[in-house]
Amino acid sequence: MIPIPDALQSHLQGSVTTHCFCWRVTRTDGEVLGFTDHDGRLEFDGTVFEPQTGLTASEATGSLGLGTDTVDVEGALSSEAISEADIAAGRYDGALVETFLVNWQEPTQYVRLRRATIGAITRLGNGYRATLRSAAADLDKVKGRRISRACDAQFGDARCGVDATASLYTGAGTVSAARSPAEFDASGLEAYAAGWFTRGLLTFTSGANEGTRMVVLRHVLVAGVARLTLRDEPPMPVEVGDAFDIVAGCDKTFATCRSRFGNSLNFRGFPHLPGNDAAYVYANGDKTFDGGPLVP
Repeated sequence: MIPIPDALQSHLQGSVTTHCFCWRVTRTDGEVLGFTDHDGRLEFDGTVFEPQTGLTASEATGSLGLGTDTVDVEGALSSEAISEADIAAGRYDGALVETFLVNWQEPTQYVRLRRATIGAITRLGNGYRATLRSAAADLDKVKGRRISRACDAQFGDARCGVDATASLYTGAGTVSAARSPAEFDASGLEAYAAGWFTRGLLTFTSGANEGTRMVVLRHVLVAGVARLTLRDEPPMPVEVGDAFDIVAGCDKTFATCRSRFGNSLNFRGFPHLPGNDAAYVYANGDKTFDGGPLVP
């Protein structure tokens, strides 16, 4: 049960109430936005809640036990508040949303009803719908590690151990020609071999997509010029002159970890684990099982 402050409880038990709902959105980049369904501007708990945002919420329900609660919020896309570009760039993915009940005549009387994170965001004409998931949704996530031949670390993280910020693994380039929404030629990467940045991470440092991080699907050389293909289309069109930083990629195989990065001791997979092909092979004498590694 949510404890309600005495002053607000007394107000809610009165014959006439002046309450409304407020939502505080805290993005993963630290940006904080406040919204309210009241027709006036409210300020409490260190946040300003703006009216006329078109933000509305569906009926919220709470479940006993460990069930996952969800609630939808809808709103209009606004350049002053929530923009289509920010949503497309993923700036609201995983954002924290707090829902408040507040007495708009006395904003110091408020109670936080729930905390949730933004899950799926759906475009609705000139607006959007965001599904908020309760903390119980974390119980559905896979915990621990899965046994597989591929590495399950992220290139450059503490488990990987490779210094991804070293000059050998990072580069900086500029878009020299746009081939398609997700493919372009780049200058500044001529010193790197083809495929060096395949599966790597690219971050735009200028232009309309500044700050957007994208996964590189393919890195090839065409007549000595680097051509990059992104896994997804950037939220805004890529323009000639857009600058970016890029980090080398890894295909998560033991051979790449050993030969390209010299990091086989930190490999976070199980490359020598026999698979179904070895476990169910017919014993015809063609294969040798002497206890040695199946993957050299």
